[in-house]
Amino acid sequence: MQKKATEFLSPDDGRIRLMFQGAAKTVTGSMHLLKLPDKIISFDCGLFQGRRYESLASNETFFVPAEKVDEVLLSHAHIDHSGRLPLLVKKGFDGKIFATGATCDLCEIMLADSGHIQEEDAAYWNAKRAKSKEDEIKPLYTVEDAVKASKHLQHIQYYQPFFFAEHAKATYVEAGHILGSACIHVEIDYNGRKISLLYTGDLGRFDMPILRDPQNPLPAVDYLITESTYAGRLHNNPTHMKEELVHVINETRSRGGKVIIPSFSVGRTQNVVYYLVNAINEGILEPLPIFVDSPLSTNATAVFKNHPECFDEAAKDFWLQQGDLFGGKLVQYITDVNASKALNSLKEPHVIIAAAGMCESGRILHHLKNNVEDENNSICIVGFMAQHTLGRRIVERRDEIKIFGKMYRLLARVEILNGFSSHADTNDFRLLLGPLAKNLKGAFVVHGEDSQLTAMKDLLESYGCRNVNIPNPGDIFTLE
Repeated sequence: MQKKATEFLSPDDGRIRLMFQGAAKTVTGSMHLLKLPDKIISFDCGLFQGRRYESLASNETFFVPAEKVDEVLLSHAHIDHSGRLPLLVKKGFDGKIFATGATCDLCEIMLADSGHIQEEDAAYWNAKRAKSKEDEIKPLYTVEDAVKASKHLQHIQYYQPFFFAEHAKATYVEAGHILGSACIHVEIDYNGRKISLLYTGDLGRFDMPILRDPQNPLPAVDYLITESTYAGRLHNNPTHMKEELVHVINETRSRGGKVIIPSFSVGRTQNVVYYLVNAINEGILEPLPIFVDSPLSTNATAVFKNHPECFDEAAKDFWLQQGDLFGGKLVQYITDVNASKALNSLKEPHVIIAAAGMCESGRILHHLKNNVEDENNSICIVGFMAQHTLGRRIVERRDEIKIFGKMYRLLARVEILNGFSSHADTNDFRLLLGPLAKNLKGAFVVHGEDSQLTAMKDLLESYGCRNVNIPNPGDIFTLE
């Protein structure tokens, strides 16, 4: 990889280059580098998630030295897109991190939470390895590192072009994925050459609760970097998810069981709560105890309340009528550890929504441990579960699953509601990207498992794009 990095960093010859690092041939660790005549820019700087030692090696390494990166254009706050920013700063990055106001606010809490997890994780494994006297594990970064990284954040308004280099400007347009998410439209004008590029980040869906729909049409450009998470799949209609969620809860309650919902703290938790509050207000769900057991989810919900400019009209109307989208007196938000533990002693039916979304860390592990072996309970999956995660093993309905090093029988019912996904599906991609395809000089497909990368390539080619690439980590392309 050193040879490729040297090629990418070679003395300025006036060429515009792209180099792919993270989310190339995989779903996590988004990071794509743009070399301009006067600067090196990173689209996102995400954390790799999955198997411990494989992800650790990927997370510790930047293809280009951190101090060589001049600025970061951040699409949204999800950790697989923002989670290595503290490490980038720790290793020498000293530039600006441009993002929408909501993304900046979310990053401040999410990166600090990630740093806390890194510290706790290292302490746990060091204690476990103490008897074998193996080398001490150090956290990838700390809470203090995360706080330092947050100081580099620069608030950018949607649809307001800004220069991030002498010859290049960017415009953030609504992506509709999570609060503050944006597609990044880049325009380069150098020595009479004009090049335009669109980085989708993660594209959202139409008719999802709370947030505005993705911008449609998207800007016409020369080059496209697009995610492909669900490029070859169709989601259930999001407008049916409320009824399906109510059905799962009512069936579980009739058995005297509990509903455990692993959920991403940002976006998914707020959507689930919004649907439950709506269902209770409409009278289709009899009130029952509902707990959001996550300090991060609680803090993220507060950020949502501070950014109603990102809401769609239905959410704004609900806010005006009810005074709160996210529970009011109907939902209890748990931050205290002892209060979290006390939930395990509750006998009556209730709902627990807890992080982390892929069941790899956080309070959800404790709730799973205490509830998976009771066949009266339900585990309700409302989000994407990457390969090699506990969440994926639950989706696959393994007979046994490992939690905290111990095997547990998976006897609870597993209910999968994929209509909650905030990622675009094949119909959304056709609507959003199809009109761009035939005029593209080139497209780069990232952020997907193999089948979905291929599905996106096929989709773009079917709409007339004749230069679609699925880059490997370290691949370099010249933009003409």
